[in-house]
Amino acid sequence: MRGLIRVIIFIAVIWSVYWFVAGFGLRNAITTWFDKQQEQGWQADFSDVETAGYPLNHMTRLNNPALADPVNGTAWSADWIEFQSPAIWPGRQVLRFAGTPQRLSYFDQTATIQAADLQAELQLQPGVALMLEKMALTAGPWSITDDSEALAGGNTLALVMEQTATPEAYVISAQADGFTPGDDLRELMRSATTLPQAFETLELDLTATFDKAWDRSALEQSRPQPVKLDLRLAEMQWGALRLFATGELDVDPQGIPIGEISIRAENWRDMIAMANAAGALPDQAVDPVTTTLNFLAGLGGNPNALDVQLNFRDGFVAMGPIPLGPAPRLILR
Repeated sequence: MRGLIRVIIFIAVIWSVYWFVAGFGLRNAITTWFDKQQEQGWQADFSDVETAGYPLNHMTRLNNPALADPVNGTAWSADWIEFQSPAIWPGRQVLRFAGTPQRLSYFDQTATIQAADLQAELQLQPGVALMLEKMALTAGPWSITDDSEALAGGNTLALVMEQTATPEAYVISAQADGFTPGDDLRELMRSATTLPQAFETLELDLTATFDKAWDRSALEQSRPQPVKLDLRLAEMQWGALRLFATGELDVDPQGIPIGEISIRAENWRDMIAMANAAGALPDQAVDPVTTTLNFLAGLGGNPNALDVQLNFRDGFVAMGPIPLGPAPRLILR
């Protein structure tokens, strides 16, 4: 029995030493990063740092963190930010944000972000390369305001990027339950007076294949570039307005997409009226566009539902037989 007790005490001592050494290393890595940003001319500071979580986790909290890049005019501040990881493997990090207001600025424009249970999760595969297995951002009720005016909000938010069995392919999903547009967007969409306060559906589900897996080289060398996009579903429903999209695109080394995206729009005439009210569609273009889309909708048998296909070929995009212009370049900088 005494021998067993000695073994237990020995293991506890070794684990405690490991925990404190690893915890100090993580804490030092975070504070050193802030110091390096200051050397590059940033404002990067915090009031104090706390370490907790013994014996199973490492938790490092920075109180009153503030970051500002004078070159591009961006700045962020919060009451606190917390890093947590299992003591056995720091490559599974959870980043928790304060539930109190955070401020995000771009030059003289400042937005206030407030979200319950806002956290980012990062899972890295053990090894020198630190290959990305999963990255996620989730939140409960959230809102973004500007000078006390609502810009957007929602009940929940979930953004996930997760590696598949193919190391270079990742499933990317996004879902915002109860997404509520702000007053500015509603003013732009003033022609749609019957729209409810919140979207019923706003979600995305696609698989993106890159030319290499996401790992530490994405920061130290070059970003992985998309070579194939499989859009299983993009869906938006806001009252009577519904929009669906699905399709596949191949992407060449210059970032030019090749393929088709099928789109279905229900109550598309209201969308034209909203685009016109928002200034995205000039008055003189409303009648020609309506006539053309009415013809395409009639081909599908339901005049209130528009089924069209976006064709990406030779660096250009066309909606059915109608050329729309150059295709966007899909390049990650």
